[in-house]
Amino acid sequence: MPLVAGVDSSTQSCKVVIRDAATGALVRQGRAPHPDGTEVDPRAWWDALRTAVDAAGGLADVAAVSVAGQQHGMVCLDEAGEVVRPALLWNDTRSADAARDLIDEAGGPVAGRRFWAEAVGSVPVASFTGTKLRWLARHEPERAARVAAVCLPHDWLTWRLAGAPGLAALRTDRGDASGTGYWSPRTGEYRLDLLEQAFGRVVAVPTVLGPAEAACVLDPATLGGPAPAAGPGAVPGSGVGPSGAAPAGIVLGPGTGDNAAAALGVGAGPGDVVVSIGTSGTVFSVADVPAADPGGAVAGFADATGRYLPLVCTLNAARVLDAAAALLRVGLDELTELALSAPPGADGLVMVPYLEGERTPDRPLSTGALHGLTLRTATPAHLARAAVEGMLCALADGLDALTAQGADARRVILVGGGARSAAVRRIAPQVFGRPVVVPPPGEYVADGAARQAAWVALGGAAPPRWADAGTREYDAEPVPAVRERYAQARDRTVDRTPG
Repeated sequence: MPLVAGVDSSTQSCKVVIRDAATGALVRQGRAPHPDGTEVDPRAWWDALRTAVDAAGGLADVAAVSVAGQQHGMVCLDEAGEVVRPALLWNDTRSADAARDLIDEAGGPVAGRRFWAEAVGSVPVASFTGTKLRWLARHEPERAARVAAVCLPHDWLTWRLAGAPGLAALRTDRGDASGTGYWSPRTGEYRLDLLEQAFGRVVAVPTVLGPAEAACVLDPATLGGPAPAAGPGAVPGSGVGPSGAAPAGIVLGPGTGDNAAAALGVGAGPGDVVVSIGTSGTVFSVADVPAADPGGAVAGFADATGRYLPLVCTLNAARVLDAAAALLRVGLDELTELALSAPPGADGLVMVPYLEGERTPDRPLSTGALHGLTLRTATPAHLARAAVEGMLCALADGLDALTAQGADARRVILVGGGARSAAVRRIAPQVFGRPVVVPPPGEYVADGAARQAAWVALGGAAPPRWADAGTREYDAEPVPAVRERYAQARDRTVDRTPG
């Protein structure tokens, strides 16, 4: 059976996994770091991808590759395909005012939110690509004037793997396109009028592919190898043959956004809710109908299989644990021990974890806060417990928003770097009020990309089924008081003054 490769180009690093297309067995893997910050030159992602591919033993023996990437990032290209400015990432909140303006322009706080939810399934927030384009047009007009095309991180990397064959060859998928603010999951079409509303004019955007449709073929010259011969009838400059068929060579799948890839990686289906604790925290479910929440808490995204992926995202997740560990001058393992040594509810100490502003709720100017600090609770154990519980309570708010929109939460699947903490795994059922299923540690975004690549390589109506061994279930008596105290503290937290 052929091998396939999956790429996870996340905020913090690039991971590459090579797996057996039929069984999903891991053959080898590699990784490389990304620079920190909320804006990054995309060429740093390309350098990291090449390093991670080398660390994974190369791609010479794989049949297909798919790239999953952090959602929303604004990658602007000029007519020659050169990057116009460093990409603004999902966690860059400078476009918060632009989001509010787009809502107001559509009819004000109530009618405007309803308009956007019905148009593209999501209400604008600072994270979305469309709001970043508005910021660019307003604050950097000279750079904005050079923009000929806009794409997303995974789109750009797929295009680079194909040899950057012209702007017309940019490809994306419905999962990542649904996070731009100008593509509708309900209709499956771009809303170019909304792109124009955001940016002031229409620019080129990637073609949106189906879940298992080949984007192009890899140009080995981009990774230091010889270029492949084009297949019969190939479309010049696109790497794709007639009717979208890929010529001989390593096929590039459509790729997708990181959350859609994670859902594919853990095998989530209708009735599953996935809670992912990475740089951001996400709560999402696989659904058969699109979501449209005028309140804006739930983003009505699409998934990577042809279904939908209603999603709630928080800006503050695993790095809340990192910050607490740094504050206490301990490692993450010791933070876990401290948290588990304190009682549920941390004797009333509550952390509101809005350390980088927040997306859900939409409070980009908010800060973190501690409530209930007394002589009794002024201990490392209480602070560690409050950090874990605060992070989980913010995600539990997202779970409530999702179920309010009709999500069927028959099981919760906990993934991401934060899920490796024993404290998180054991405290999560107390906060969520239901059992939590934790798959074995893995690179689920990269695995989902690899599974998509296998779908492209093998064909069929659905992605191949891969074994899921080693999953554990955690259960505990719910402690409602934890969330009740958190809600009181959350609602008392004051946002900082702009500037």
